[in-house]
Amino acid sequence: MAEELSAATSYTEDDFYCPVCQEVLKTPVRTAACQHVFCRKCFLTAMRESGIHCPLCRGNVTRRERACPERALDLENIMRKFSGSCRCCAKQIKFYRMRHHYKSCKKYQDEYGVSSIIPNFQISQDSVGNSSGHPTFKCPLCQESNFTRQRLLDHCNSNHLFQIVPVTCPICVSLPWGDPSQITRNFVSHLNQRHQFDYGEFVNLQLDEETQYQTAVEESFQVNI
Repeated sequence: MAEELSAATSYTEDDFYCPVCQEVLKTPVRTAACQHVFCRKCFLTAMRESGIHCPLCRGNVTRRERACPERALDLENIMRKFSGSCRCCAKQIKFYRMRHHYKSCKKYQDEYGVSSIIPNFQISQDSVGNSSGHPTFKCPLCQESNFTRQRLLDHCNSNHLFQIVPVTCPICVSLPWGDPSQITRNFVSHLNQRHQFDYGEFVNLQLDEETQYQTAVEESFQVNI
């Protein structure tokens, strides 16, 4: 018990957030060399993009890790035992339940918009596209148009960082589950929280495979209890 408490107190709340998606970790995995932790899905997606480098520090990642990253079991156990504050309503929630809480937290939805849970990996065919095939968007804060997701993110961080105006996120609306009536109070914060990656990059990660993996993780905890 003393060892568990010592291990837990060595973490800060920031350690339970993925540096890629900026959300509470889901199925955390850890790199062997640099010991950085990511959501499993975020890590696998980043590996397809960067090849052999850690998404955070650009350190080397082995071929075996790229295909089957090591679960951060110590962190998973701590997330099941300890609580943190919801970033919007300040309610104390077990870290492993935080994402579930966000789906029902009205203050969180008002702040960041749609849920971080991705129910479908297909990009809407209604999105405007450019010559490279990527969808483009209009900035709702200044009406400048023809931005890719990354260019819109860069544009808003450079020009609208402190502009807090209720708007509809054009990226969210372009997705199959997008709701045109969903208002985002802090659009720039929403972009940084929700749209660090193109949703199309996730298309090769099959939802069934991820669900099966998550089920196996849950079952392994039941066996260990």
